[in-house]
Amino acid sequence: MDPKRSNPRCQRLMLASVTLCALLVTQPSSAIDIRADTEVIVENGTTGILHCSFKSNQVVSSATTVTWTFQSSQPDNQFSKDSHTILYFAGGKTFPGLEWFKDRIRFIGDINKRDVSIQLSPVQFSDNGTYFCDVKNPPDVEGTRARTELRVVLPDSLPQKNTALIVGAVSGALVLLVLSLVAVCVVARMVRNRHDYEGCTSLDSVSSSQAPPPRKKLESPGAEVSRGGSPTGPSQGPVIYAQLDHSGSKNSFHKMEPVVYADIRKN
Repeated sequence: MDPKRSNPRCQRLMLASVTLCALLVTQPSSAIDIRADTEVIVENGTTGILHCSFKSNQVVSSATTVTWTFQSSQPDNQFSKDSHTILYFAGGKTFPGLEWFKDRIRFIGDINKRDVSIQLSPVQFSDNGTYFCDVKNPPDVEGTRARTELRVVLPDSLPQKNTALIVGAVSGALVLLVLSLVAVCVVARMVRNRHDYEGCTSLDSVSSSQAPPPRKKLESPGAEVSRGGSPTGPSQGPVIYAQLDHSGSKNSFHKMEPVVYADIRKN
């Protein structure tokens, strides 16, 4: 008879081992994604905020921990050789690290929203250096900590902000738009004036082409016109013809009788 099978204690250990293996198989650990600002520039004596967030496939719980560490960029600083913990967050509570940051550092993130940012105030020149943000959310415990370079500068020496660039770009675009509209209006007016001028010229040409032909010259008084014939020329007033008596009588002049023919011509 096998003693291991008869021993209840061994059986319980074997059952616990099988259960643990099953849990490890059903809930494998995965990498956690941690992100932070690459560089932060802050004026000396003001408040600086170091943003950090993470992504995890697991639900955030009281087992989630956050660790912020600092390594100075100044060779003569005591914290330049290695990174040192300046803040530790676990179980909903914050625990300060280095005494140098104890009264100036504060956790301002929301762990349920995957935000683990911190605030440093007032910022000093000795705070120049690299800040590391590390998050553990079991079983997601594997991941690369994020890093942020903090640069502390003199007051009024911050680089030009993007706001001024945006305002300048918008102003330039508006000016360009106005100039474009003015140019379009001028071109449209020139085209309209040219069209009107061409229209007037065309009307004058049509009018001149449709003008009635000039009247023909009046026929000479010697032209023969029949009494019953229809005239062929344009209308003219009555034509008076004088009939003379060519007889040899001395009083022939008194015998001359005027004859009037009405020549009414129609078009």
